[in-house]
Amino acid sequence: MTIKLICLDADDTLWHNMRHFNATEEALVAMLQPFADAHIARDTLNACEGRNLKLYGYGAKGFTLSMIETAAELAGDQISKTMIEEILAAGRALLAHPVDLFDDVAETLDALAHRGRLVLVTKGDLLHQESKLAASGLGDLFSGIEIVSDKTENTFRRVFGQYGVAPHEAIMAGDSMRSDIRPALEAGAWAAYIPQEGAWVHEIADTPADHVRFRQIDRLAELPDLIDAIS
Repeated sequence: MTIKLICLDADDTLWHNMRHFNATEEALVAMLQPFADAHIARDTLNACEGRNLKLYGYGAKGFTLSMIETAAELAGDQISKTMIEEILAAGRALLAHPVDLFDDVAETLDALAHRGRLVLVTKGDLLHQESKLAASGLGDLFSGIEIVSDKTENTFRRVFGQYGVAPHEAIMAGDSMRSDIRPALEAGAWAAYIPQEGAWVHEIADTPADHVRFRQIDRLAELPDLIDAIS
């Protein structure tokens, strides 16, 4: 058995992402302190995001709209023009933060490219994901770029078919159990879970620990050896 296609997530797999969202959420919680306790503000935001994902999709723009909606719900008539301006500024900062790569990412991608074709499979706002990839300097290392609205079993089946491999000849590596791991396994591929601190509540799912094609590693740098062991 040989791995021919290596699919990789982007946010919090190649570069840091959630640390910026979590910091912005903490700023919103502090802003709403006069109107709600911290746990209520967080729960309200999480519920708002959950409702809005089908409308706005994933990414900083939808998150910004959910923050405004949360502030309106908790502050009521006391929401101010200044609060809305501060939330919009926080959203713009999320879109503009520098791309901070994890250690040894470029070297690891180079090693992986000697083991199979690399395809980036990431979800979120198209323009923002494209700009982050361009800023990362990693784009030329990939044979294909797939920016999708969500990751499902059908998403991965389409990708495998597009690149001409059987599912068992592909592996998906990423930090999201819900979006990277479970749908790739359901599509028949291998999956390497790389957990990160501060995971988004909407990306949490049960771990398929007993699945024959599931693996967990601590760092992306361990993926080449994992692929060698599978192959």
